[in-house]
Amino acid sequence: MCWHIWKYFDALWTFAKVAGVEPTNNTAERSLRGGVIKRKLSFGVNSETGRQFMERTLSVLATCRQRGLNELTYMTACVKAHFAGQASPNLLEWSHFCWL
Repeated sequence: MCWHIWKYFDALWTFAKVAGVEPTNNTAERSLRGGVIKRKLSFGVNSETGRQFMERTLSVLATCRQRGLNELTYMTACVKAHFAGQASPNLLEWSHFCWL
């Protein structure tokens, strides 16, 4: 087991060498918590299609929150694009007018 730790020794101390790197993954864990709670309260989904829809929707909403974008504005644009037979707007290139 020690050889495994020794192999990644430098990577394990990145947080001490690089400013802004947290020593834990608490931020990532906290970002997942909302989706986990929603899944438990709604008793999950009963199909593969439903599972994909939920994970993609929660991922988009989390990305909007993380980037400070208005979630409702972006999701509305996606629904409008779908019914118009167009591709959804690219979230990474989403225009500035929907910032919070």
